[in-house]
Amino acid sequence: MIVEKLLSILTILEFPDERLRKKAAPVETVDADIRKLVDDMFETMYEARGVGLAATQVNVHKRVIVIDVSEEKKSPLCLINPEILAKDGIEETEEGCLSVPGFFETVKRAEHIKVRALNRDGESFEFEAEDLLAVCVQHEMDHLEGKLFVDYISPLKRQMIKKKLNKIHRLEQKAS
Repeated sequence: MIVEKLLSILTILEFPDERLRKKAAPVETVDADIRKLVDDMFETMYEARGVGLAATQVNVHKRVIVIDVSEEKKSPLCLINPEILAKDGIEETEEGCLSVPGFFETVKRAEHIKVRALNRDGESFEFEAEDLLAVCVQHEMDHLEGKLFVDYISPLKRQMIKKKLNKIHRLEQKAS
């Protein structure tokens, strides 16, 4: 008898889904449900080959982010109710997003940030970030505010991306 493991992969919303524009609410208590969400988000992010995922992207409007920018995917970082305490410098980097699959654009972000958040156990911690980690934290925190990286590009480019993704979604619906 063969037993298959059922994956608890969450569905990632894709632009221009309006649910991506909803602002996330603070997590009141880090409990078993939040820890399960964190675990499911990590599993979803790793399966999708991403480096970050905000709960908003999986249609859960709570201030929860998971990140792992390591090459070996062995440095998971969970941020609950994250806030940026300080930022400096400006860096332009090419960004992509699991909610805007297949598209990459240059975005300006702070080069160095200081962040406070709760971890998976509800304990407060602070850290400083730069390079890819700083970009990723800022990108994911934007999701919690209902903002996408395409909001930083020209309206014309954003409209072109929206049209292409709508066409892909229509073709996928016809095929299923």
